[in-house]
Amino acid sequence: MRWSDVLAVFSWADAAALALLWLCYLAIGWRIEHPSKARPSVSILMQGFRREWMQQMVTRQPRIFDAHLLGTLRQGASFFASASMIAIGGGLALIGNTDPLAGLAEDLTLGDTPPLVWEIKILVIVLFQANAFLKYVWAHRLFGYCAVAMAAVPNDPEHGQAAPRARQAAELNITAARSFNRGMRATYFALAVCAWLIGPAMLALAALATVAMLWRREFASHSRSVLLSSPPEPRGAGNGI
Repeated sequence: MRWSDVLAVFSWADAAALALLWLCYLAIGWRIEHPSKARPSVSILMQGFRREWMQQMVTRQPRIFDAHLLGTLRQGASFFASASMIAIGGGLALIGNTDPLAGLAEDLTLGDTPPLVWEIKILVIVLFQANAFLKYVWAHRLFGYCAVAMAAVPNDPEHGQAAPRARQAAELNITAARSFNRGMRATYFALAVCAWLIGPAMLALAALATVAMLWRREFASHSRSVLLSSPPEPRGAGNGI
């Protein structure tokens, strides 16, 4: 089957739904990372808490709690990276055998869809999940850098390098968390693309539902209210951090 024949199967509705999905993915990611000062997102609020964490770490003896907490964050990134690899492998295996999807299409009366069309739709899912995998791996590595930076913080809070090293560890921690959050968003939208297997209308609905879910969690959730009830001190307060 020629590519022109396959592309003819995709309608303008498919193109519009896919464009909407991509727009939603970029827009919600940008808004979460660049919110207005009057309405910060949970991700931005957590940056302040991460900086305060490193500020408190300078005077905490011993620092076993901090090491354990960072290890937990690395384990989370490692878990999702492994899960992404499994999802990618499953998607690639399904691309090589679309018969189950063809049978499902017949059961749902979706018509006789060429196998290559299923493969393209699954490939989009795999691409989103591959992007998530790369973000999780980078987050895991950055948390490792953060661990080394934390270990370099002198035990003496009055040491001249204590505050600067703690600031470096905080920024590495924030960067790792940002990469992890981007991986999570890519995973969410990979799940949304699964709705495309049913049709473009379902893809559009899934994309909008994903945006609504992310918006509520970042800007209208109970956890955000809790964080706002006692925000951390502004950057630069206490121990020069």
